[in-house]
Amino acid sequence: YMERLKLVLQYFQSNSESISNGICIILALVSVKLYTSFDFNCPCLPQYNKLYSLGVMIVPPIILFFLGVLINRHTGVMMDEWMRPLGNRSKNPAVVKYLFSAMIQRALLAPLVWILVTLLDGKIFICAFSVSVDPTPFSGTGQPNNTGLDVVKIMAKVPCKEDVIFRNSSFRKAVSRYVRCYSQAVGWSILLFLIVLGALGRLLKPCFENHGTFLQTRYWSNYLDVEQKLFDETCVLHARDFARKCVVQFFEDVRENTVLHLPHPPNIRCTQEVWEDEDDRLYGISKQDQMNHLLNKWYYSKPEL
Repeated sequence: YMERLKLVLQYFQSNSESISNGICIILALVSVKLYTSFDFNCPCLPQYNKLYSLGVMIVPPIILFFLGVLINRHTGVMMDEWMRPLGNRSKNPAVVKYLFSAMIQRALLAPLVWILVTLLDGKIFICAFSVSVDPTPFSGTGQPNNTGLDVVKIMAKVPCKEDVIFRNSSFRKAVSRYVRCYSQAVGWSILLFLIVLGALGRLLKPCFENHGTFLQTRYWSNYLDVEQKLFDETCVLHARDFARKCVVQFFEDVRENTVLHLPHPPNIRCTQEVWEDEDDRLYGISKQDQMNHLLNKWYYSKPEL
């Protein structure tokens, strides 16, 4: 078991695309956990049932969608490539389109899981559409007629199993089963449609798209991701060496200018060889203006490919 778990973790850590897949799967599992822990209480009022139910079914998926967009690395890479100045490097719209498609597909996973879980569970659907059910076919199951309420208000109270008007009556359970069947039918139909759509897209895509062009687009999208990560890592290393040089230089100047010479730890004594080694790691850039010029050049004029 631990070996399998290790292999799964290695896969998700292998590249940014795998990491994005792992994050989206975790977000989908979180959406299921949120729904199962969510205490859904239908208002059982004709004017609020449908509004409240549709809000629970629609608002969380919207939040999960934008959260998926926010944590997806493809979002940043796509926006950087789309918004950057042209400079020495031409833009490839196919790469931006590929990154946008990958971002949307991953961001839609958690919202779709939430919607499917709500439909298969059926509670929200019962709350929303119990008022629309014709009670005539269920008249033989003990429909409460002596409550002084009209039919609409009675049907609006179907989701509330604790209501006293349904005591010693199977009417509520019969209507709930009826509406839940519709809810699950819609859920399974959507799931089947998505599976068939994905399978057809997978099968028919080679017929309408040049595979060589697709490989080029995928390669350069991965290149942009790797290039940005390497640039960020190089900047972090340069900033660390730059900061170390400034701090050590400060202590060296203090030691040279002070009258009272106290013993100093060896880690702040910088020999000529150490300075030369650090200058190599700083690529000759040891001034703020030089670094700002370099960063502007990277943004406005990336090297030609």
